[in-house]
Amino acid sequence: MPATYGFLSTYPPTQCGLATFNAALASHLTGGTPGSGVVRLLSADAAGGGLAVDRTAPRVAHTWHTDTPGGWVAAANVLNRFDVAIVQHEYGIYPGHDGDEVLPLLRALKVPTIVVLHTVLSTPSITQRIVLERIVAAADAVVTMTDTARQRLSTGYRIDARKVTVIPHGAGSHSSAPREAHDVPHLLTWGLLGPGKGIEWALRSLALLRDLSPMPAYTVAGRTHPKVLEHHGDVYRESLKALAAELGVADAVRWDDVYHDQATLSRLIRSADVVVLPYDSTEQVTSGVLIEAVGAGVPVVATEFPHAVELLADGPGLLVPHQDPPAMAAAIRHLLSTPDAAPHLNGLGGAPTLRWPAVAARYQALATRLVQHRTPATAPVPA
Repeated sequence: MPATYGFLSTYPPTQCGLATFNAALASHLTGGTPGSGVVRLLSADAAGGGLAVDRTAPRVAHTWHTDTPGGWVAAANVLNRFDVAIVQHEYGIYPGHDGDEVLPLLRALKVPTIVVLHTVLSTPSITQRIVLERIVAAADAVVTMTDTARQRLSTGYRIDARKVTVIPHGAGSHSSAPREAHDVPHLLTWGLLGPGKGIEWALRSLALLRDLSPMPAYTVAGRTHPKVLEHHGDVYRESLKALAAELGVADAVRWDDVYHDQATLSRLIRSADVVVLPYDSTEQVTSGVLIEAVGAGVPVVATEFPHAVELLADGPGLLVPHQDPPAMAAAIRHLLSTPDAAPHLNGLGGAPTLRWPAVAARYQALATRLVQHRTPATAPVPA
């Protein structure tokens, strides 16, 4: 197996899903063995909150301050000290036009490189398409987290499909958190807050459940996304509070404006009877919140975004159309009023293939294969 890994991504205490994902993957892949390291992407507006990094996760070997031009050079030099580089890709974390400053970094890497794609757009701009095609060309292997993303990448982009491997997003183990008894049904949505999260549709569906006795309580957990806060302030959150008051459900909604560490998040997830994912996006091929809910065995009601369609179609949840409060309310009502529904829908909750140890083992196998059988990337770079 490879002796050391270099991870390029945002990283705690930055508060975002990508940082959390990278820390979990790094921790489980290295198992606390010294020698690996993280090149941390850090922008001037990155939110930190004193969240501690898991003691088994690798240390930060270098920080790429993305507001400083040319930072990719030093980042590439540091990554080349390790046996394998694992690069997280998401739009908006790398500098340059559509994040194209990641390209010279990838081309400068002399070690086998795995790029993990968190977003694959179905209708990218011309530049977004070119950047992603060149990323795949420069990488030794590419990971998508769903088959939907793999198919979208293989059919919609000019890439070498042989490089693409599907490895699911890992789920934490929440079994250590006790499931507390409660008299009022608990609905939960969590994650960084901003327009597109669809909370307004969940609030409207909650208003349609006032006839239930007792009426469910709804927790919206998570801070406002730092980029949203920087450019628009907390307008979205305040508009949601105003809507809840207008609908007469303000007393049933709790606004949990914090970024939870793993222990408190586990307790929060285990307290939920239903996780509600009312997202507006029709593009989202990866959702860490969805995976965590499924991994915890909590039934999910989600709009028909791609990852939910793929994961929930045969198991632990119900799909509803986008922006359809009556359909969402009906699905929630069904789960809360049918005692046998939740166990039936928890089919994937204990699936070991979703747990981080199994996911990390698949990354390890891929990395080992690249080290043992590496051949130069031959895919042409699109003009």
